[in-house]
Amino acid sequence: MPLTLLSAGYPEDTMRSLTDRLPCRETQVTSLLALMGEPDQYSYPSIFIYGHRSTGKSHVVLSIMKDLEIPHASVDCVECVSPRLLFHQVLLAFFGPDAAALLPRCPSLSDFVRLYKQMKDHATQTRYIILDKAERMRDMDFSLLPVLLRLQELVDDNVTVILLSEIVWEKFRPNTGCFEPLLFHFPDYSKAELVQILSQDHHPSYTPELYASYINILLGVFFSVCRDLRELRHLAALNFPKFCEPLEKGEATESDIHKLWRNIEPHLQRAMQTVYLREVSSIQWEQQQMDEKEATTPRGLSAHAHIELPYYSKFLLIAAYLASYNPARTDRRFFVKSHGKLKKTNFLKKHEKTSNHLLGPKPFPLDRLLAIFYSVVDSRVAPTASIFSQITSLVILQLLTLVGHDDQLDSPKYKCAVSLDFIIAISRTVSFDVVKYLYDFL
Repeated sequence: MPLTLLSAGYPEDTMRSLTDRLPCRETQVTSLLALMGEPDQYSYPSIFIYGHRSTGKSHVVLSIMKDLEIPHASVDCVECVSPRLLFHQVLLAFFGPDAAALLPRCPSLSDFVRLYKQMKDHATQTRYIILDKAERMRDMDFSLLPVLLRLQELVDDNVTVILLSEIVWEKFRPNTGCFEPLLFHFPDYSKAELVQILSQDHHPSYTPELYASYINILLGVFFSVCRDLRELRHLAALNFPKFCEPLEKGEATESDIHKLWRNIEPHLQRAMQTVYLREVSSIQWEQQQMDEKEATTPRGLSAHAHIELPYYSKFLLIAAYLASYNPARTDRRFFVKSHGKLKKTNFLKKHEKTSNHLLGPKPFPLDRLLAIFYSVVDSRVAPTASIFSQITSLVILQLLTLVGHDDQLDSPKYKCAVSLDFIIAISRTVSFDVVKYLYDFL
């Protein structure tokens, strides 16, 4: 047990239980408790904890607060869409429903500070306000964040605000300036740490060694594209029954790892197409695999084919695919009626004779996407805000990829991130023959 933990004034068995429940985060637990100090000491006014998604920020902080019975108010900034909801949560957690009921309908920051000072008691133990998904606060009142960062000074109480965020402080800091919090970084889990954490979820019907071998195989496929612990845990539960299939049939033993790997390899390749999308649950995924064996449609169709998109979003996605895989000089050939006769090899450079599908998608500007969209859609469509919002939705769904920096508002560029099988399936739903418009298939 680290000396820092034992000197923090908390029971030793509680500390040991805490570190056992937070594997691979002992260093972060030790450092946080060192920052917090003794329970009755004044702590630093604000701490900014940042790191990628699923690196244990919220879990570690809340586990410390609950296990050590530290007074705290936990606020999810996704749910608290207004300052009033945030103030209400804090007053309710610290002073009870009577204090929260005194909050005006549209409270100002001064109302919150006044009520807090009015309700505070003479307790000396540090109180903590934990703001999860704190980056959402950037959309609230611009003066809210500076006030919270120095709340300890304003209310004259031993209170510390902890901000949990997925973005760095440089992108979080207000332009008007504010009190600088202590910065604390949660690094990504390494591959060895992920193996250690995920192996704890082993199936009771099989040995822990077998499940650890399965996790090593799984991470060998997914670690390069996914470091998200929650997503990897979901993928592990999703694909483990397929890994154990030869064992249930008596075709292999737990020591035949190579045979088990050959059985699950094609299954994992198909599962790669569902990373982060969470389109199916474990039961639905197994049912889908059974249906694929009986279906007459090509097995190459991914789970994306089951996404239901709005009508014009489908045409926007088709236009994006054509813009990604057709050379720009071919647009006149495909989308202008009186283009004349052009030979395929005369107007392309030598390197463009290579299949564009082998070279991968190329970025295209927004105006080219819209020009192709208005050409392929079978009705007259006005360029309304709805069309642009559907483009944004396709980016959020990871069907389109925004290329370049976020500040390039005048000329954004995109790439299409779907496969040929997927775009063919989408085209069938709107009775559009996309292959006729692809240069590689002329």
